[in-house]
Parts: sequence; C-alpha cells; structure tokens
Amino acid sequence: MAAVPKLALSRMTIEECLDWPGDGSRQKFELIDGEPRAMAPASITHGVIQATLARLLGNHLAGSGCYVVVEPGVIPRVRSEANMRVPDLAVSCETDDRGLRALTQPSLVVEILSPSNEAETRENVWAYTTISTVREILLIRSTRVAAELIRREADGSWPANSQPIGPDAVLVLESLDYSCPLAVIYENTHLSRSASGG
Repeated sequence: MAAVPKLALSRMTIEECLDWPGDGSRQKFELIDGEPRAMAPASITHGVIQATLARLLGNHLAGSGCYVVVEPGVIPRVRSEANMRVPDLAVSCETDDRGLRALTQPSLVVEILSPSNEAETRENVWAYTTISTVREILLIRSTRVAAELIRREADGSWPANSQPIGPDAVLVLESLDYSCPLAVIYENTHLSRSASGG
C-alpha cells in the first residue's frame, strides 16, 4: 500500500474523507481509524470476478428492492466517525439511497482476496461484523477457485471460523436466498480455463 502524505488534519472524520479530493494520485482510499489508506488497483482476474458476481447478484435481486453496489463506502458501527471501509461489493436494501455517500445497512459484504493486500482485507472483516444488518461476509480468492463464507448465527453472534467453499461446491447466500456453483463466479478468468483443462 502506498503511503499517504501527511495531511493538514492529523485525523479525518468520515465527512472530511468523503469531501477530500485525494492526494493527486487518483488512487482510491478507505478510512482506517481516521487515516486514509490507499487501495492498490485490482488485477484483471479480480475485476472479472467482481463484475461477474455483481451481475449475477444484480440479476437475482432485480425487482426485490435490494441492490448490489460496487466498491461502496461501508461505515462500521464501532468507531464509525473515523472508519469507512471499501469492500468489493455489498448488497443493501436501504430504501432511500439518494444522497447516500456510504452504506450503513448492508446485508452482505463481499471482499476479493488478492495476495498484495490480503492482510488488510481480512482486517476489514471485524469492522463488517459490527454492523447489525450484515448477515454474511463472503471472501473470494483471486488466485484459485475457492472462497470463505462467514454467516451470522441465529443468536446474532459470529462463528469463530469461516466456512470454506471449494471449487466443486455450491455457494449458498442465505441472506439473499441465492445459490450458484462457485465455479460460475470464475467464468471468463484464467482460473476457470485452468480448472476445465483448457
């Protein structure tokens, strides 16, 4: 991750971050404990996975009142004044999105794990668990056909470990009443062609 030059403000609030024009590098930033953190550009494989899943979920949700957002700002409940994470995708059913600059009530959050920033991405998971509306967090690998799903328990708690999803498994998202073979998410990537022997 690129370092951010020292700002006039030692710490930013969410509002200041949303109004901040950036540092001139045209990079995207998320806000971690009041400090902007630059986000590395996604690989082509990462981008194809993101676009495919956004399309699949968007088609599934059409007419439901819920929608998929690509790279939204998501505000956790804990330390909400100084944190805004930016997942790859989120699903929300917030009824009035006009003027929203960040989601506060997502039901599903999706992160695509890349080798260059996996540790930082996994740091975001704790923040998502503090949002009362989040029911599932999906972590998708960008280097092999595999994923992990973390689903909130019926009592509102979170499990100690994620549920692994292998290349031949079906991904089931209970929060959306949606399922598909995990391999479908990797269509049009080199990972799909490798798995099929092509």
